[in-house]
Amino acid sequence: MSDQIKFIVDNLNKEPFRKNYNLITFDSLEPMQLLQVLNDVLSEIDPKQVVDIREEMPEQTAKRMLSLLGILKYKPPGNATDMSIFRQGLVIGSKPVIYPVLHWLLQRTNELKKRAYLARFLIKLDVPSEFLQDETVADTNKQYEELIEAFKTLHKECEQLKTSGFSAAEIRRDISAMEEEKDQLIKRVERLKKRVETVQNHQRMLKIARQLRVEKEREEFLAQQKQEQKNQLFHAVQRLQRVQNQLKSMRHAAADAKPESLMKRLEEEIKFNSYMVTEKFPKELESKKKELHFLQKVVSEPAMGHSDLLELESKINEMNTQINQLIEKKMMRNEPIEGKLSLYRQQASIISRKKEAKAEELQEAKEKSASLEREVSVKTNQTREFGGAEVLKGDEFKRYVSKLRSKSTVFKKKHQIIAEFKAEFGLLQRTEELLKQRHENIQHQLVSVWLARSLPAGLCSGVIFSRRPFLTSLLLKIPTPLSPHTISIEEKKGISGYSYTQEELERVSALKSEIDEMKGQTLDDMSEMVKKLNSLVSEKKSALAPVIKELRQLRQKCQELTQECDEKKSQYDSCAAGLESNRSKLEQEVRGLREECLQEESRYHYTNCMIKNLEVQLRRATDEMKAYVSSDQQEKRKAIREQYTKNIAEQENLGKKLREKQKTVRESHGPNMKQAKMWRDFEQLMECKKQCFLKQQSQTSIGQVIQEGGEDRLIL
Repeated sequence: MSDQIKFIVDNLNKEPFRKNYNLITFDSLEPMQLLQVLNDVLSEIDPKQVVDIREEMPEQTAKRMLSLLGILKYKPPGNATDMSIFRQGLVIGSKPVIYPVLHWLLQRTNELKKRAYLARFLIKLDVPSEFLQDETVADTNKQYEELIEAFKTLHKECEQLKTSGFSAAEIRRDISAMEEEKDQLIKRVERLKKRVETVQNHQRMLKIARQLRVEKEREEFLAQQKQEQKNQLFHAVQRLQRVQNQLKSMRHAAADAKPESLMKRLEEEIKFNSYMVTEKFPKELESKKKELHFLQKVVSEPAMGHSDLLELESKINEMNTQINQLIEKKMMRNEPIEGKLSLYRQQASIISRKKEAKAEELQEAKEKSASLEREVSVKTNQTREFGGAEVLKGDEFKRYVSKLRSKSTVFKKKHQIIAEFKAEFGLLQRTEELLKQRHENIQHQLVSVWLARSLPAGLCSGVIFSRRPFLTSLLLKIPTPLSPHTISIEEKKGISGYSYTQEELERVSALKSEIDEMKGQTLDDMSEMVKKLNSLVSEKKSALAPVIKELRQLRQKCQELTQECDEKKSQYDSCAAGLESNRSKLEQEVRGLREECLQEESRYHYTNCMIKNLEVQLRRATDEMKAYVSSDQQEKRKAIREQYTKNIAEQENLGKKLREKQKTVRESHGPNMKQAKMWRDFEQLMECKKQCFLKQQSQTSIGQVIQEGGEDRLIL
């Protein structure tokens, strides 16, 4: 109550009231003065309420204030009996009635001003039905209602304009700028007209320019229409594709299904739709209606303060305690029939909740499938636009996947065979390189041996052997030198060069036989080496065969384990995502509960402080009552009431003295002012005499001043 009075006094001391009250003076106001204060506040809200209470009957005052409070939607606390007490208290100016009204009015003055302004135009006049039978009265009433509706729309537009952020100054600036631009354009048009008038056929050219502008506007309009028609065509094509896909899926389902399965599916759909229509949707509609009614009720009620909220919380706590008591009483009865029925009710409620949850899941799944179908249709359209292939569906996609799997297995086998061939090719290539290198070494050895046998020692020692084939062939062509006697005999016989040719043939045949022997040996060595390599390869293959088998088994096992790992990983990811969502929900709940706990703690501390303050006030009140009731005079003097009465008496005496002093000051104000004026004149006169005396002393004496009988005389 003290906070309420303090708030009222603070607001009454501000603009536009300026009452200059304090807590004591406001609390000591008489009922008539308190009613006048209430009327002043109401007149600030509604200027029609400017009335002097002393010149009005109490019943009329109460009726006028009650009607205005009803328009302002003030709700007095309590029931019908409290309403009668409220009316009576408003008539007599009771403080417990006036204080809450003042507190409520001063809390929302601006809002109530707006409500009172609107009430003048929106409260309809109650015209009796028998008067409405007259046509003129009915037409006037209809015009009156139409004007009310027009006022509502205009007021809404005005509020929207006020809140839209446009200021009148900005609009004026824009209008002035637009007017300046208009003037500039008019001047520019006049200049252009003057310039064009000198041109021949300017009227025809203006007409053509006007037609050109009209045609350009028509072209823009036609382009816009074309774009709209393209969009409509695109949407129609999408709708057609959707319908075709649905028709295709329905035909596919009907081709593979039997009549019994179709009937069963239709029955399930009918059951689901009937459940949604008869049970789920009505419940949701009813809940939405209740929520809407509750929100409308909240909107229609006035804004609530902290005290109103505390009262509502106390009422809620009382209702909760009553509910708990009734539950305890019901549990104390413990009727066996009710106990059995409660089990069945619990089971039925659980089943109904599960049914609702499954229905919601099914509805969400249907919505999700519809959205996915829309996305698929959009993606297919995009692929068709970009020239892509058609997306496979259903059995075609399954066949395509099985075909891909078979091809992938064949590909893996072929790839494995190619890898084996590559490994074998690498071994054979290395073997070929080794054999070629060995063959070249052996050939060079043969050439060096033959040269050592056939060439002279000096030439053989002077020749630098090389491993290149062309040098070896050059060395083989070097002939053996002949004796001069043999050459002369051959010339005589006419067969010159015979011995050289014969020696050369013998030498070549011998060399050929040696090379053939060496080749045979090298071929034998090569065949033996190949046999050894083949035997080694077969041994290695036989040794690696069980390892390869084990490796294949391990590969299969590895593939199975990787598949299992992927499945487990997907399960883990889904479980982790679910746990993460649950964790986030729990964190939010914990955060909310912590905030509630902090709020409850702060409320608890606040209530404790209020209780302590009330206890202190109660203790002071009890001490005051004891001191006031006690027969001891000293105790009575200690009472706050006595002290306040003493202070009030002292202040009243002081006020009386000050008023008397003020009265005497007012009475003596005129003579005192006259006397002050005389003293000021006297002071000016003395100052003038002083100046004259100083001037006389500073100048030469012109005459003689004689003072006689309080007079000054100058004798020249």
